[in-house]
Amino acid sequence: MQITTQIEVAVASINGVALHDAGDTLTADELRQRAYAELLRQTAIQKGLLDPSDQPGTDGFSSEAASAAIETLLEQELLVPEPSEEACRRHHAANQATYTTGERVNVRHILFAVTPGVDLNALRKQAEGTLLNVRCFDSKNPEDAFSKAASTLSNCPSGAEGGMLGWLTTADCAPEFAKELFGHAEVGVLPRLVHSRFGLHVVEVLGREAGVAQPFESVQGAVAMTLKQQTFVTALRQYLSLLAGEASVQGVDLEAADTPLVQ
Repeated sequence: MQITTQIEVAVASINGVALHDAGDTLTADELRQRAYAELLRQTAIQKGLLDPSDQPGTDGFSSEAASAAIETLLEQELLVPEPSEEACRRHHAANQATYTTGERVNVRHILFAVTPGVDLNALRKQAEGTLLNVRCFDSKNPEDAFSKAASTLSNCPSGAEGGMLGWLTTADCAPEFAKELFGHAEVGVLPRLVHSRFGLHVVEVLGREAGVAQPFESVQGAVAMTLKQQTFVTALRQYLSLLAGEASVQGVDLEAADTPLVQ
């Protein structure tokens, strides 16, 4: 997961339309999100899908009419074909862990939360130092280094319980967290920091219970939806790059393309 810092910028704009008020502090990701939404709103107007009188906002929220028009625009502009059965079978075979049900892991963690204004370099160094420290000690007794570090350093309420999260399934976790925990054989303190939307985690897997792999026929619909979503995301990125390349963009860094990429 890429962690972004908060930044205070001069007023950023798309084709002269302000994305925020002067003095606002936004993360780089928030600024890009607003820029892309404004690109789509303006394109919807150009395509006759949205009344030109629709007013842009500087609070990051689109009008109900703009949201509906953008949805229609994407349906018209993005080609998202149905994946073939062969492609679905390949994806299923390569991602067996994703289509395994009943897998559980017993986990504890130490969370170093990313909060507004936090020094990310210092936070990472503290997390990496803690990871190294807890990997050097035996974790078989309840007063071990991991438990002590969790109780004093973790920004999660579980710190009061030594960082214990208990037995988890994929449904209990943020997707980026689950990706690091499930479908692996590792037990013990993971040798790497786990990144999530909440921050940096030092994670220990205390135990695993294997799940049951689901046959292709029983998850074919879910596989197809996953592949369609992946295709949609790729097409959307390409379309947004094309729009950015044709726009006057000020104060925000967008990937721009000067040739049509959406086929």
